[in-house]
Amino acid sequence: MLKKREKVLKYGTHKAWVVAANMGYGHQRAAYPLKDIAYERVINANSGKMVTPKEKKQWKKFRRYYEGVSRFRSVPVLGPIVWSIYDYFQGISPYYPFRDLSRPTYVSIYMHRLIKKGFLRSVTDYAHKQPHIPFISTFFATAIAAAHAGYKHVYCVVTDTDINRIWVPEKPKDEHLYYLTPTEHSTKRLMEYGVPKEHIFFTGFPLPKENTGKRMQVAMRDLGYRLPNLDPQKVYRNRYKDTLKKFLGKDYRNRSNHPLTVTFVVGGAGAQKEIGASLIRSFAKKLKAGEINLNLMAGIRLDEAKYFSDIAEKEGLGKVMGKSLHILSELDKKSYFAAFSEILHTTDILWTKPSELSFYTALGLPIIIAPPLGAHEELNAQWLIRMGAGFRQEDPNYADEWLFEWLDKGVLAESAWEGFTEAPKYGTYNIENIVFSKNKRSVKLKY
Repeated sequence: MLKKREKVLKYGTHKAWVVAANMGYGHQRAAYPLKDIAYERVINANSGKMVTPKEKKQWKKFRRYYEGVSRFRSVPVLGPIVWSIYDYFQGISPYYPFRDLSRPTYVSIYMHRLIKKGFLRSVTDYAHKQPHIPFISTFFATAIAAAHAGYKHVYCVVTDTDINRIWVPEKPKDEHLYYLTPTEHSTKRLMEYGVPKEHIFFTGFPLPKENTGKRMQVAMRDLGYRLPNLDPQKVYRNRYKDTLKKFLGKDYRNRSNHPLTVTFVVGGAGAQKEIGASLIRSFAKKLKAGEINLNLMAGIRLDEAKYFSDIAEKEGLGKVMGKSLHILSELDKKSYFAAFSEILHTTDILWTKPSELSFYTALGLPIIIAPPLGAHEELNAQWLIRMGAGFRQEDPNYADEWLFEWLDKGVLAESAWEGFTEAPKYGTYNIENIVFSKNKRSVKLKY
């Protein structure tokens, strides 16, 4: 029952239930930019106070399995075999030819049966405190569970360029569930899965407001300081000087306000930490000379932060720790996302596996693509490459050679510009406008 002093909110108030899942970083990172509209707080469907011990136990099994497989992938011989079996079940059908893929898969049927048996009921029951405000979820199962529970205003934020059939209910035409997509490709994929066109809105991926600004003024300012570092020989800037000056205006710069900065991000399961170690060794001389800054994002994994610190000490980089070499870890994800947003202001190159961070190229960040983990990440990588916003990494042990050749040619400056001009930037604002509008089809979306 509601507390006596708790006022029941009506649809139209600018508050919504914002729900994520504590599975790696992706779903929570997508929810973080929506924190301003979250009623009470951003809720984690598998770790919130309202979640029953039984549900937490089930979630723990899912999470342990996912993280275990992700780490085991690097084990010789058996690792790739186990991963290929796992990846088969989360695989995505070829996009062409366009056809009817609405028939549920075995994996989606299993998930939907769990929901019908009460899985995720803790969160949907809790949301009944305010049943009239929108329910936004960055995790597909929670959105499906809310629609199944009878909520009328349920929105699912899609977190990849392409998705598995499991994101859609068994009978999508019978459910009152809206999808907010990051790309046109994912929009059409949902139509293949049988979701009615009028229930899909191509919004773009939600990006932190502190990195964009309502009119992209923050992103443009950061890009203006980024381009000189990405194009030290002025190859790209001289070729397109008039276009850049016209577009950036007062934010066009001849010099940066910070040294060349590379930010490497470790995956949620601690995946690919070895790449970060290789970068420490490869950039050691340049870090000592102050020619480059390196940020290693260990997330909330203190063990990964210590791993990087130990390697830095062995390379004789103790004196530049906290200066040209920064190793970031936080105790909780909310603090980590906030710190990460701050670091992005002075980041020139984002090095990451092609997770949800692929969409951050819209901030004008060139992406160095670490090996994808899973079919959805491979498709994210293809999206970046086709757009010209990302490059697959060369051997990270020799990054001090090939990365600087790319810089001298101006190709990373071009990637930054392509990402900024081609990838959707207004996802957070578009989502808010759609969710709180009574006449959704009249909303003018920006990209």
